[in-house]
Amino acid sequence: MTVRRFRASAAILDLDGTLLDTVPDLACAVNAMRAQLGLDGLATARVACFVGKGAEVLVHRAVTDDLEGRLPEPELRAALALFEHHYALENGRQAVAYPGVREGLARMRAMGLRLAVVTNKPQAFTGPLLARTGLAEAFEFFVGGDTLARRKPDPEPMLHASARLGLPPGRVLAIGDSINDALAARAAGMPVFAVPYGYNEGHDVRSLDVDAIVDSLEHAARLIDVV
Repeated sequence: MTVRRFRASAAILDLDGTLLDTVPDLACAVNAMRAQLGLDGLATARVACFVGKGAEVLVHRAVTDDLEGRLPEPELRAALALFEHHYALENGRQAVAYPGVREGLARMRAMGLRLAVVTNKPQAFTGPLLARTGLAEAFEFFVGGDTLARRKPDPEPMLHASARLGLPPGRVLAIGDSINDALAARAAGMPVFAVPYGYNEGHDVRSLDVDAIVDSLEHAARLIDVV
């Protein structure tokens, strides 16, 4: 069987669920927030289903225990402040790189592929997390969920990253784990790979419109021809 190969000069990678399993940290912060609000804790697997669209959406979902849940604005602001306080303490304490991430990043860099992170995680948490887990040096820069006016699934952060790289979108490969990554990459005109081990709000990645599903970043690297 012929394996399709993809030409790219750079790759932009999602963070939570693609590079790092951050749910243990997030679940600790969510449950500390819920405890202060007089609510029972949630299972880690339940919190995982709420991850992917940034801190505000996570707080909406985690407080209501509902994927579509929404809080009134004053309650959101109060709960978000609690979550951010606890997450600043937990960020990076238990997070671990998925199998093949460090090896895949090393191989991509050795190939001459330029790398950046585009995430919906707030900027204040992204830099420290990449540093604490030893991944920061692999990337030229990162774009956080509050760096710009819009975040994934809007294409703005992807196009912003492409512009910073000085490359047309078609030469930038996006790699993520969720519908947010797939929609943002498609709208930006980028090829996109998905990994099957992330969060994707509880849905199977095989339902996504992507160019390839890769078992790991090592697998992704084997499909790329650097141009």
